[in-house]
Parts: sequence; structure tokens; C-alpha cells
Amino acid sequence: MTLRAANPPLAIALMLCATAFIAGTTLVAKTLGTDMLGPALHPLQVSHGRFLFAFIAIGCVATALLRQITRPSLRIHVGRTLFGWGGVTLMFAAVAYIPLSDATAISFLNPVFCMLLAIPLLGERVGPWRWLAAGTALCGAMVLLRPGPETFQAAGLLALGAALLMGMELIFIKKLADREPGLQILLINNTLGVVISSLAVLPVWVMPTPSQWLALAALGGLMAMAQACFVNAVARADASFVTPFSYVTLIFASLYDLLIFDVWPDAVSYLGAAIILSGASLLAWRERRHKG
Repeated sequence: MTLRAANPPLAIALMLCATAFIAGTTLVAKTLGTDMLGPALHPLQVSHGRFLFAFIAIGCVATALLRQITRPSLRIHVGRTLFGWGGVTLMFAAVAYIPLSDATAISFLNPVFCMLLAIPLLGERVGPWRWLAAGTALCGAMVLLRPGPETFQAAGLLALGAALLMGMELIFIKKLADREPGLQILLINNTLGVVISSLAVLPVWVMPTPSQWLALAALGGLMAMAQACFVNAVARADASFVTPFSYVTLIFASLYDLLIFDVWPDAVSYLGAAIILSGASLLAWRERRHKG
């Protein structure tokens, strides 16, 4: 893999593009999971479309740029893809029922879950600052779930489950990042994702409407562009520097919710999101200090 020269301003710009694309995927998933474009599609079918069209997009790029597959760690790839597929499916299910901003904020727990899972799986030690960051972010999630008989968001548990699975996915990504080229990781991930999601969708698959086909293609394309921007961003700056800019996803998600669904975040959404971002930012700051 060719190493790219450090370019922090370009890394930030690429990460901001990635956030817009990622928020766009949840927006498109919400339209597919509701009746905006036709009868609502099952989350398994939405995630299948995401992997199918992302595979087509990344496969075309890989055919032109990737010379050969070099010793892939298939067991790690399979584990990463299984957890990633499960996480994205739960996320797409969640956004059909709760505001994009709430689901997006809860999804920011995935690095916290990754940190917690790294204790038994990677043997990492967690100091008091990391525990404080994790506790803060989890408190924010509890706020967004709105505990109470009249306000509880049951679908928020789907987003919480998505964050947990995607946190597990990050464990596998950590193991792959130092072993294989980024494009190879993306290609294998989406190839396996097509196989897994194709098998899972068989019991619930229905013929999409023409508008839904276009939306599914857009979903896959947006995800492919988001992945490409993210990989190129972290290739041009330290991950601990550029990753916090991914929190701008919340701004784009709120904006899309407002413009498309006329959903305004309420005080609880602002409070919960602020608490989660505080915890996630503290964790990112600590990781940067620790590596420095």
C-alpha cells in the first residue's frame, strides 16, 4: 500500500465529506424503512441493498487500482463483516422509528463499546479517564432513550445494539488495519457483506419500486464514498486527530431530519447528544494524549 504524505487540512475536508455521506445513508435508509417511496422495506433488505451497490462501486474501483489480494486474514474479515452487517441492519431499523439525530448520537457509542470490549479481547488496560469518558457517553445514551412509561424510545435500543455491534467491528478493524491495504479491506468486507446479506434477506425480500431501487443504489453509493473518504482521511493524518471530526455527522443528520421530515430536535435530544459527544470527545482527547 502506498503511504500518502501527511496533509491535515485535506484529512479534515475528507472526514467532513464522509460525515455528510454517512448521514445521507441513514436518511436514505429512513425513506426506505417508511412508506415514502412505496411499501416499507425490511431492514434486512435495506442493508442488503447497501452492501450490494457498495460492492459494485468498490469492485469497479478495485478492478482498476488493486493489483492483487495479498494474504487476507479471512477469519478476521468474516468476523468484522458479520458484526458490521448486524450493526448497520439494526441502525437502519432504528432510523425508521426515531429521529436521525437521536440514532446518530447513540451510534457514537461504538468507540466506547470498542474500548470496553478491548479489555477482554485485546488485553488493553483502561485508566480512570477512559472509564470517565465511557460512563459519560453511556449516561447520554440513557437520556436519549427517555426512560419513562410515556417517553421511552424502544427503537433507541436498536440503535444501542447497533453501536455495540459496530464497537465489536472496530476490534476486528484494528486487527486488520496494520496487516492489509485499505482498498483490500473494503473490497473483502463488501464482498462478504453481499454474501451474508443475500442469504439473510431471502425470507423477507420483495420487489422494490423503481424509486426504491434508485434509493438502494444511492444508499450503496453513499456508503462507498463515505468509506473511501474515511480511509483517505486517516491515511493523511493521525486517526486520533481526524476522528473527532466525524461527530459532525450529527449536524448533517439533524439538518436532513429538519429539511426532509420536518423533525426538530427537542431539549432531550440536545442534552443527550451533548453528553454523548462530551464522553466521546474526552475519549478521543485521551487517546491522542496517550499516543503522543
